[in-house]
Amino acid sequence: MSADKKSRIAIVTGAGTGIGRAAALALLGDGWSVVLAGRRLEPLEQVADESGAGGRAFAVPTDVANPESVQALFAAAVERFGRVDLLFNNAGVGNPPGPFEDWTPEQWRGVVDINLNGMFYCIQQAFRTMKAQTPRGGRIINNGSISATAPRPNSIAYTATKHAVQGLTKTASLDGRKHDIAVGQIDVGNALTELAARMAKGVPQANGEIAIEPVMDVAIVGQSVLYMANLPLEANVLFHTVMATKMPFVGRG
Repeated sequence: MSADKKSRIAIVTGAGTGIGRAAALALLGDGWSVVLAGRRLEPLEQVADESGAGGRAFAVPTDVANPESVQALFAAAVERFGRVDLLFNNAGVGNPPGPFEDWTPEQWRGVVDINLNGMFYCIQQAFRTMKAQTPRGGRIINNGSISATAPRPNSIAYTATKHAVQGLTKTASLDGRKHDIAVGQIDVGNALTELAARMAKGVPQANGEIAIEPVMDVAIVGQSVLYMANLPLEANVLFHTVMATKMPFVGRG
């Protein structure tokens, strides 16, 4: 990547809230130009305003489950900034409510369409863009989850898609070598976002108990993404786990 931070261009999906918002603010605060992608324009514009980055923040409403929408996102990024150096492939959703035996096929597909298919569409467009630009190459960071290592009860859709993201990361990392595209993954445990706010109130454990779990500031995740993003392309963090130190993940709780 260029040594001039102002010339480095990132796309962040799911940028309006949570981890995407934290990563976008960290990148903008470090001088990156960031294309903020998400389904709703208003939260994207709020992130842009909060960053104080002016023209370096560019909001593009996007539905990652729609391949045409993803294609339009990358086209808008290239038209505005000329290239794409980083994709933070972050957009995702949790599980439908209740036990999975009660879900409809549409509820299952809704998670797969965003968490898996949407990830693939974004990787595909990033490869097409990064292969064609001069200088070529770039970096992709996929947002996985520690759920791919240790699932929670009643999380079959989310957990299955996050297992699949590991496959996307490993294979894209291999396929990206010849194009100077580095692909890695960040796995986050209990960052305090809207999605994880329930942790502080108590969540089901593997033994059936309900327990309050420690959480960490989501800004820490933003700094982790920034660290990975700022590496030279000769180096890659394949898997990075950042988690609340005392959360029940390793061991037996």
